[in-house]
Amino acid sequence: MLSDAELLAIIIKSGTKKLQSIEVAQRVLQINKYEKGLPGLYSLSIQQMNEVDGIGKIKAIQIMAMLEFSKRLSKQQAVKEFKISSPASIAKIYMEEMRYLKQEHFKVVYFDIKNNILGDRDTTIGTINTTIVHPREVFSEAVKISAASIIVIHNHPSGDPSPSKEDIQVTKRLLEASRILGIDLLDHIIIGDGRYISLKEKGFI
Repeated sequence: MLSDAELLAIIIKSGTKKLQSIEVAQRVLQINKYEKGLPGLYSLSIQQMNEVDGIGKIKAIQIMAMLEFSKRLSKQQAVKEFKISSPASIAKIYMEEMRYLKQEHFKVVYFDIKNNILGDRDTTIGTINTTIVHPREVFSEAVKISAASIIVIHNHPSGDPSPSKEDIQVTKRLLEASRILGIDLLDHIIIGDGRYISLKEKGFI
């Protein structure tokens, strides 16, 4: 089995007069001081990759494209295995997409009457609170596409998915709005780094 550096070297396919592609790959994998290896690449910018000898803008873009491809592949596979009754199923769909984000993203996932996913949408970016996350923004698209239910998801950049007081307040407010509109709020899932918490399982929904 190829190592992470060997796999990345295949993508890079180039080095410098002093460095072979495998050495360039090893240096790229060491850029992120807080998380080494392939997982650490998700939080890097093109500029950070450019600082490594042997990685120009084109190579950096190719690496970023590879990372985006892996996210989409993971999401599509998780969608196939999705079960509405399992919070783990929805968390698996969005884990790779959201676990490395540096800001909090609040996402709404829409379902039809047969619990098929109609689509999803980011409604806010930034610290989640009742001022920023307004029911109007959360439910407006659901009304337009005649969604029967929704699940809301947001990430904690710290990696710890434990709910805050604000998370619980937002959930209660959205639950009240869902009852008025007749669009079920099935769950509020918080994504951490490889972990998640379902506020339905915690008894808040």
